[in-house]
Amino acid sequence: MPAISFEFFPPKTDEQRAQLDATVAALKPLNPDYVSVTFGAGGSTLSYTPETVRRLREDHGLDAVPHLSCIGGTRAEILSLLDLYRDLGCRRIVALRGDMPSGMAAFGELRYASELVELIRRETGDRFEIEVACYPEMHPQAEDAFADLKHFVAKVRAGADGAITQYFFNADAYFRFVDEVRRAGVDVPIVPGIMPITNYSQLRRFSELCGAEIPRWISKRLVAMGDDLAAIREFGADVVAELCRRLLAGGAPGLHFYTLNRARATLALLDRLALSRSNVQPLRRRA
Repeated sequence: MPAISFEFFPPKTDEQRAQLDATVAALKPLNPDYVSVTFGAGGSTLSYTPETVRRLREDHGLDAVPHLSCIGGTRAEILSLLDLYRDLGCRRIVALRGDMPSGMAAFGELRYASELVELIRRETGDRFEIEVACYPEMHPQAEDAFADLKHFVAKVRAGADGAITQYFFNADAYFRFVDEVRRAGVDVPIVPGIMPITNYSQLRRFSELCGAEIPRWISKRLVAMGDDLAAIREFGADVVAELCRRLLAGGAPGLHFYTLNRARATLALLDRLALSRSNVQPLRRRA
């Protein structure tokens, strides 16, 4: 059976914390393999991310996994965070390059995710299982698809145990990417990132930033629905559920849902996929 995981962003206000608590309460019965917490570039969530990881682990009993970005940070800051996550009992890290915050002139001491993975492995050994990002439709800042694949392979060679993809809506892009990775000699699990569709303008904005392609037939139908949010939610759930079915049938090892700290859309997808607590199993890593 496939593993599932959920991604949250760290709340900054009491209202956002209450929203996250409600979302966690709704999703926790689905027995996720883990939940991840994003990290702002340049340390903009330097305190929010660890605190959210702590609350999810201690208050909600979830295997909360921190994202760790290297852009704008120093080695000392990164090692301090790793010590903190070790003390919290974390066994997994999502290691990312991150994006340069506006107004920041320097990258920091590390420029690439592969350097971050190498640092984590060198300083902590096998303490952490390391996940990295990958882009079936190519990273928006990559020179070309071949360079993008080369960078991903470098992250795995540096010590990554698995990968989570950027979201996409074209299953063929995922399968082709996995085939290319396997031909390059990389056999780590590659889990598709899944973005529920609930708001077209928001989805279009996110997709422009991260380089995800919205197929023309999907965008045309969403535009035609205008402000009918109920119709958009139903259509989006049907489209993304079918994508998930195809991915799982084709051998994807699990699904990682970008929840945006809301439960409704993710629950609608899992309901369509008939993934319940009884048939969701933890992802088994290769030895």
